[in-house]
Amino acid sequence: MFERDPHKLFPHDYLLRYTIVPLIPCFITPNMVTVFRLAMTPVVLWFLSVQNFAVGVPLFWLVAFTDALDGSLARLRDRVTPWGTFYDPLADKIFIGSVVLVVVVKHVNIFFGLLILLVESAIILGAFVRRRRGKITSANIFGKTKMLLQVLGVTFLLIALWAGFDLFIPLSVGTLSLAILFAVISLFTYGL
Repeated sequence: MFERDPHKLFPHDYLLRYTIVPLIPCFITPNMVTVFRLAMTPVVLWFLSVQNFAVGVPLFWLVAFTDALDGSLARLRDRVTPWGTFYDPLADKIFIGSVVLVVVVKHVNIFFGLLILLVESAIILGAFVRRRRGKITSANIFGKTKMLLQVLGVTFLLIALWAGFDLFIPLSVGTLSLAILFAVISLFTYGL
């Protein structure tokens, strides 16, 4: 439906090209960054589950940032691979889905958290179906926007929990609701 060239740059790639990417040694591959995100997910979850927000929130931000970093590294250094095209979004869903389970379900509403997980699961299932058919689809602008909104929504909730700013809870719910909308749009744009 909305086919996208996986080598085509996203807007954030232009920013990272001149800021962060030059600082990353060439021997670090985008797939290494994706594996790092997968490996760090349980660490982030542990700190958030024991409510050590002073460590958990900065780690959440760091690991969430690797989502933008691995894709930018791949596109800017011409290292886009089928493995990365499939596992980068899967790592994102595992990361954000796990944090939703630990934080959103506990501190907002179980049904709201489960709705987020249901939509993410549908996207993962669609990716597996497309892969079995020999088609690997790269992320599009709807998926990127969804992930950004999810990270922002979780960030607002974590700030509310960490600093006691209860006003950030409705802001979190609103942002995550918008993320659900973009997730559904994303699901349909990938097609099966």
